Amino acid sequence: MNIVILDGYSINPGDLNWSSIEAFGNLTVYDRSAPDEVLKRSAGAEIVLVNKSKISGDVINALPQLQYIGELATGFDNVDIQTAAKRNVPVCNVPGYSTASVAQLTWALILELTYNVNRRSNEVHNGAWTRSKDFCFGHEGLFELQGKTLALIGLGQIGSAVAKTGIAFGMKIIAAVRNPAKYNMPDISFKSVNECFEQADFVSLHCPLTDTNRQMVNKELIKQMKPSAYIINTARGALINEQDLASALIDKQIAGAAVDVLSAEPPPADHPLFKVPNCIITPHIAWATRQARERLLYESAENIKAFLNGGLRNVVNGVKKV
Repeated sequence: MNIVILDGYSINPGDLNWSSIEAFGNLTVYDRSAPDEVLKRSAGAEIVLVNKSKISGDVINALPQLQYIGELATGFDNVDIQTAAKRNVPVCNVPGYSTASVAQLTWALILELTYNVNRRSNEVHNGAWTRSKDFCFGHEGLFELQGKTLALIGLGQIGSAVAKTGIAFGMKIIAAVRNPAKYNMPDISFKSVNECFEQADFVSLHCPLTDTNRQMVNKELIKQMKPSAYIINTARGALINEQDLASALIDKQIAGAAVDVLSAEPPPADHPLFKVPNCIITPHIAWATRQARERLLYESAENIKAFLNGGLRNVVNGVKKV
């Protein structure tokens, strides 16, 4: 069995090993693959594993030996799942591996917005505390989370984990979901997206990217927010119209934002959010703790094992049987 990993570096930059995948056949790992390298590198492989490399329908149809596509992530918008289904090629992802890690960074971003920890530390290192006439300084902008309203757009595993921490902080939790009736969460009030943006002190995005919600956070939706409110995005960058968000921050329509994802990654040097006030940007690291990456490799191997044994798990494109 020939197995190719097209973009392995982000998952394993050298601190893990590929032994769990190597056990299934002849493994070739590329750190990263340019779009024009995907087809050539996938040629002859029965199993292709990807994290962010795009597997188009044309690529799938040009690979007669392809039997299985493994998404080394939860999101799978980089693979043409419909074409794969027509070829009876299962596409299997890894749901839930990074839930704890992404929820953790979500709260790190929220807490940074409430206390500006890094800025205060830098001020101390630069001598501001030494020069202070008082035993403390920097009171401006500090506030408690207790009693504030947190709106969650999406309430899957990550959104639910974020909600539990918000409840522990004493926050009011509201959420926008497709089908509120399926949730048994008495501590959460379900609202429309517009109501969430109108009422929240913090709006945190935890929904998958689809054709219908691309750039859903735009100037019209932002205008409905409180001037004291914040946006947090650890989901997908393209959920936000980034120029509209930048303009809102410059005009102080909202208090701030914190994002771990952008619509283009890596982003261009002139990205509109780079020079705007009160916008924290981290380089898509929420998922990348060692523990999460270990789970990702383990579950990916379990997906392959099931496939090779005639079964399927975590299939996202409806293929029932190989």
